[in-house]
Amino acid sequence: MAVYSFPTIPALLACKILGKPLVWSPRGMLQRWDGTKRPDLKAIWESVCRIAAPDRLLLHATSEDEARASERRFPGAETMIVPNGVEIPATFPNRNGHQARRFIYLGRLHPIKGIENLLQAYKMVQDKLGAASSLIIAGEGDPGYVDRLKLQIQQLGLPETVKMIGHAAGKAKEELFHAADVLIVPSFAESFGVVVAEALAHAVPVIVSRGTPWRRVEEVGCGLWVENDPESLAAAIQHISAMPLREMGLKGREWMQREFDWDSVAFKMLGVYRELLSRVS
Repeated sequence: MAVYSFPTIPALLACKILGKPLVWSPRGMLQRWDGTKRPDLKAIWESVCRIAAPDRLLLHATSEDEARASERRFPGAETMIVPNGVEIPATFPNRNGHQARRFIYLGRLHPIKGIENLLQAYKMVQDKLGAASSLIIAGEGDPGYVDRLKLQIQQLGLPETVKMIGHAAGKAKEELFHAADVLIVPSFAESFGVVVAEALAHAVPVIVSRGTPWRRVEEVGCGLWVENDPESLAAAIQHISAMPLREMGLKGREWMQREFDWDSVAFKMLGVYRELLSRVS
């Protein structure tokens, strides 16, 4: 159920009036960052939601970061963490190890994603990576914002090595992962960041910002978890370029198979509903 849309409050009220328990998945909408729009209006809306909410409200979060943000908006509500699942491809091509590094960003084009910082970072390390290395930006967003990104690429002198290819889905998305050496996600805030899981499932190592909940990539050995300012991203790009990418990618794929396979995630989610229903009788 969405947070800031008309059906939300009637749905909460219906559960309250009928005495029904509710599992609510905000999908990161209760998180904040410095660029959050209309925070005061959102705070008023959330206060109305708190009044309308049933007594047995369980907030489903996909990460610890999202859980903490949700609990701040709904003090006293119970929170359960169940991550998103990811499709694990049966096979994946042999790559990661080309001298010319191929970096990708894949996702929505929006200021919260930190893409401007990524472009500045890439400019800082471009000469050290070599002319054959590249950065692909895949995704779509508000046309005005997309135009600003294109202008920034021109102003930084990057049109030969940084390409914006628009929306990538289906086969095009698969081919993008197949051709990539490293995925970079420099977001200011993410509730989960499913593209990280998708990349790791394809054995593509990652650079992820500390605005994402993927701190374990360094523990597992499949990526770097860094600040998303240009200097930190630039250092991470240079660092990961000298790391054993093929080995890192395989570690990430094994991690996804262990903990994020859809069967495993579905079993956890069923457990949430069973637990909640057991309290009703």
